[in-house]
Amino acid sequence: MLDLRQLVDDTYAEGFRSLYGEILLTGRDRTWLGHAVAAVTGHASSTILCDCEAGVGGWVDAADTPDGRPGAIVQFHVPRFRKDRREHLEKVMLARISQNALTCPTIRCFNRLDTPDFFKLGRKIALFGDGYQFRDVRHGERGWVIPILGGEFFLSRRFGSMDGVMGGNLWFFGTTEDAAILAAQRAAEAVESVPDTITPFPGGVAASGSKAGSRYSFMIASTYAEYCPTLRDRLGERSKLPAGVRSVMEIIINGRDLGSLQAATRAAILAAADTPGLAKISAGNYGGRLGKTFVHLHEVISDQIGG
Repeated sequence: MLDLRQLVDDTYAEGFRSLYGEILLTGRDRTWLGHAVAAVTGHASSTILCDCEAGVGGWVDAADTPDGRPGAIVQFHVPRFRKDRREHLEKVMLARISQNALTCPTIRCFNRLDTPDFFKLGRKIALFGDGYQFRDVRHGERGWVIPILGGEFFLSRRFGSMDGVMGGNLWFFGTTEDAAILAAQRAAEAVESVPDTITPFPGGVAASGSKAGSRYSFMIASTYAEYCPTLRDRLGERSKLPAGVRSVMEIIINGRDLGSLQAATRAAILAAADTPGLAKISAGNYGGRLGKTFVHLHEVISDQIGG
């Protein structure tokens, strides 16, 4: 019988606050919807050097979207510690919707956050219509219609923003690279089914987990040398890698709030736990220096370990 208390470290993932926006993209079919999602969430894995962290918060059946077509929920997160966070998030969403949703055949874009704090992105993006744009109510939503070569592009008038959380994470220690990847893949797929959460890295998985800081003053993050398998012998006693572990894969979880991250973390652990060759599940933290949102691993699976 699988002993989760032994497999899962009694530690916590250290998250930090974000400001995020959330949209619903719909398309004629899953093919074009997939193209739009890939473009809108492109180059948005890590806030270290991307303009945001973006990902799919869930796929929506046609019966549950405003226009009766397949849809995808997309979140855009920026760190709340940025002084220009609101202006920056608006620029992020303006650029990604106008350059990647507007340009993709058959796509429409709806706001998902009805909040007092919002951006008037519809009006700004509608200027692409060069004076031929107009306001209308479509699919029960007030928005802008932009004539385009493919027909028309519709988007909501306003797009809300609210506080969220970034940086939830799990580490999967494998006796082989394949084992670590499979465990992380199972975990990322489980997170996708949890509402209000995303995994921003490619396929939901990061092979290059980082630590805060670097020996180079111009770098804000760098490789976590103590957990790199190829550095085990070079580091000697400074290596923190368990014996027999040859690969470590990470997933990052962003979402609406702490409760969302906790639910996603639980789902991820349970989905990955019985992966052959998985030696340990852990998480990264920096003693509260990065953020104050802690997801305690044993706490989220307490009913499974009798805690």
